[in-house]
Amino acid sequence: MIATAVSPASKVTRNEGLKSSHPALGGTIAQTLANPELDHFTEDDYEFLKFHGVYQQDDRDKRKAGRQWIFMVRTKFPGGVLGAKQYAACDDLASRYGNNTLRITTRQDFQFHGIIKSGLRQTIKGLNDALVTTIAACGDVERNVMAPPTPATSSLVDHVLEQARELSDALNPATRAYHKIWIEGQELNLNDDTNKDFVDPLYGRVYLPRKFKTAFAIPPLNDIDIFTNDLGFIVIAEGEKLLGYNLLAGGGMGMSHGNAQTFPRLADVIGFLAPEHLETAAKAVLGIHRDFGDRTNRKHARLKYVLAERGVDWCRAEVEERAGLKLEPPRPFKFTRQGDLLGWHRQTNGNYFLGLFVENGRIKDANGYRLKTGLRKVIEQFQPEVRLTPSQNILLVNVRAEQRDGIAGGLSEQGVSVGNPFTPTRLASMACPALPTCGLSLAESERIMPDLLTRIEQLLAELGLPDQEIVVRMTGCPNGCARPYVAEIGFVGKSPGKYQIYLGGNEASTRLNRLYKESVKMEDIINELRPLLIRYLRERIPGERFGDWCARALWKEQAAVAPN
Repeated sequence: MIATAVSPASKVTRNEGLKSSHPALGGTIAQTLANPELDHFTEDDYEFLKFHGVYQQDDRDKRKAGRQWIFMVRTKFPGGVLGAKQYAACDDLASRYGNNTLRITTRQDFQFHGIIKSGLRQTIKGLNDALVTTIAACGDVERNVMAPPTPATSSLVDHVLEQARELSDALNPATRAYHKIWIEGQELNLNDDTNKDFVDPLYGRVYLPRKFKTAFAIPPLNDIDIFTNDLGFIVIAEGEKLLGYNLLAGGGMGMSHGNAQTFPRLADVIGFLAPEHLETAAKAVLGIHRDFGDRTNRKHARLKYVLAERGVDWCRAEVEERAGLKLEPPRPFKFTRQGDLLGWHRQTNGNYFLGLFVENGRIKDANGYRLKTGLRKVIEQFQPEVRLTPSQNILLVNVRAEQRDGIAGGLSEQGVSVGNPFTPTRLASMACPALPTCGLSLAESERIMPDLLTRIEQLLAELGLPDQEIVVRMTGCPNGCARPYVAEIGFVGKSPGKYQIYLGGNEASTRLNRLYKESVKMEDIINELRPLLIRYLRERIPGERFGDWCARALWKEQAAVAPN
């Protein structure tokens, strides 16, 4: 079943009406691009731009002087993989049209910030000239398909990355508007019946109710945070032989403050399938979201709510019927940790890779730490493959042994050490961009996270825990882009200068944390953490992580004082 037209009587959201009226997703984007007197797009086109990988924003630091319109452009790299020449093209475009930074997202993409309208088409066309696309990096469609980037963890990594690329292609929307507008620089002819009556063969006329996120993971490393995705595939293998995948469905991080209908949720394990059924099963789960997702309330429109309300057994039956297959019971698996391998490591093919920490994913030159310049220099000179990680770090892959000293030296000249000389807690941290560019942000995130981590590091050192790793994540709003709800400590923006504190995620990112404090001022966060860490130091079991102690001690206490 494919959804087609939207009935006016169904009281659907405004977005559903827009998609139904303009199924080719072109809107009036081309006309606005061609008009130099306009510095931004209409509210309707704001929604269509997302499907093309673009967010219209403004610099919120400068609003008192009037809105200064800027754009964020997001790439789509399945598995986070790009070539050295593609990296150089991205670096050039960030300098030429953006704010001279590249930002690694938590879904293994690049984001370009600070682009103005006159440079928007040149940016997207320049990316496509380098064989990089932005289509469906945003919007009510399949987003970037994630996959494990680290080539030292399993000999199956490269095979799984190829599966991610193939699945990404299979789940792309088919509209011709993207190529027409951004590559050819022309309007989409809506008098052409092909465009006027366009119905996407996979998504239908109105696409999905909301975004859809897919990922692969290879146990025991959960570097993808696999359970936070709408659709997941856990690799089941015997040695180097791929047996198939455990299918997951119904995960997602986003929620809204004060709205009990919304909540973060971990995906359910639905069943096991053979490798040849991968695409069919993926399309079946996507179709469930398309046909059963809530189109009357975008805050309640993710697949996770369908699973929460209808259950695993119902979902399994739907997948089997749509895919024409019988799912087997899930195969055993175990995740032990999340995160990246940083520094030099030997790959399974005998070459080496270098993992570099990128604080909050922002590749930039600042204060003598010229990461952007250093990366550009060594990538151009030594031509490694580049992989972006879900923890916002970067890997230089397939480096020959004789190239290692040259890469280390080239980075060192720019103040960058291949030893990643940061504390374990800082290396495990993430933050979303938030202010001043994100229109949804309620509080700061990326700009204040480094200072907050410094204060947390000082507290840990004061308590005799300088080498303790605690996974700390921060977002400026409850949408959860940095996946704070699976962190050991999660900070979620509530209002300017105030944050919710969540505690109790685990090392493997297989457990949601819980709300500990509803609203804490930024300047009071360390005072809130100090007594907790003192108790942790006194009460912990040998080898017990902070998140596990929180789940064992604090959750029990919270349950004891909960109202009847």
